Amino acid sequence: MKQSCSFLFLLFPACVLALTISIAPDAWAEEPSPHIIPATDEGLAGSGPIRRYDWFRNLWQSKRDGWATDVAKDQNAVVFLGDSITQGWGDTMGDSFPGMKVANRGISGDTTRGMLIRLEEDVLTLNPKAVVMLMGTNDLEENADPATAAANVMLILKKLKDHNASMPIVLCQVFPSSASKKRPADKIKQINAYFATAVKDEPRITLLDTWTLFANGEGDAKQEEFPDLLHPNEAGYAKWAAALRPVFATLGLLETEPDDFEIEEGYTSLFNGRDLTGWGYAGTKDNQVTESFDGKTTSSDGRYAAINGRLVVKTPSEGSKLAQLWTKQQFPRDFVLKLEFRATPNADSGVFLRKPQLQCRDYPLAGPYKDLKNYKPQDWNEMVVTVKGDVAHCTCNGEVLEDALKLPASGPIGLEGDRGQMEYRRIRIQQ
Repeated sequence: MKQSCSFLFLLFPACVLALTISIAPDAWAEEPSPHIIPATDEGLAGSGPIRRYDWFRNLWQSKRDGWATDVAKDQNAVVFLGDSITQGWGDTMGDSFPGMKVANRGISGDTTRGMLIRLEEDVLTLNPKAVVMLMGTNDLEENADPATAAANVMLILKKLKDHNASMPIVLCQVFPSSASKKRPADKIKQINAYFATAVKDEPRITLLDTWTLFANGEGDAKQEEFPDLLHPNEAGYAKWAAALRPVFATLGLLETEPDDFEIEEGYTSLFNGRDLTGWGYAGTKDNQVTESFDGKTTSSDGRYAAINGRLVVKTPSEGSKLAQLWTKQQFPRDFVLKLEFRATPNADSGVFLRKPQLQCRDYPLAGPYKDLKNYKPQDWNEMVVTVKGDVAHCTCNGEVLEDALKLPASGPIGLEGDRGQMEYRRIRIQQ
């Protein structure tokens, strides 16, 4: 009996080892990733193409597996949702927005439906401070109808609003590309037209005109900014960043410190940088203010706002909508008016001088002064208006806009809002 027991004892380690080896592959196998693309479309939200190429399956899974570990770290970031154009900007969006926390959730090759499916885990779990959307170009390559892609975008917008109704959303128009990339200009224009319809009467959604920003005369991408006619290079990303910064500033995500500009001796400020005191909406007679906004930070319709030293004319949700803000003060004497302005791409505004309007726009795209050499797109530009009698000499960064603009004998100063966002600051006058 002892011999038998000893024999069994000697065999035991080998038996255990054999048993361990036999069960190890099943017992210690890794759990399958939860980020595998569903094999079929059955039961999936949205409509249209979902890519299932091997390279895309692997990228989709690896990207999302990595992001799943970053959920706590990326809380309350400004989230960029998109495809390869977004992914290619890098994890920190090229360090283009210092001081603003960002999270890049772009996957190369993704479609609008793919983004809709991954929205909950990749975006909403981060409780974003804001979301920037650029999507739709890959749908066209997969021969999706523009209306189908737009419908998915509208579902994404609804889910974002349901998650947080006060969260700002920046919807970028689809960038131009080329028919040679199966992304012809007419199809891109159709998607962008649907986008414009989707954001009407949505004050928390800003539609950014990135198509006009990048398109050439034929409506295609410029090779000096998109070498392969699809993906931006460093210059292209710099233009996209510049287009976004004014919007982020208005949303309180950038440039949150008050302007520390000190007015020159002999000048009087027309805008105190804190509120709309001295300004209002006018009636039809002589542009006299009938609705004053003294002490208020926004106009009654929310179109004009005082934000950290800037008088902002916000992007209208209707796409284009005229508004006019006037000084309560009249200016019958000679004067020199100085101010700085910054426009989003293709923005259209104007400065009223007593009554006539001096066009103040994103000049290279919106005109009428398209050939200016010193204008700085999506940056601050100085306008100087010198009035003597009934004639105004007007310049932008030292270049003449109007040499002798005829004016009436007296009247207020006004700021028009039409299309896009326009910001004004350091508005001052010498009389």
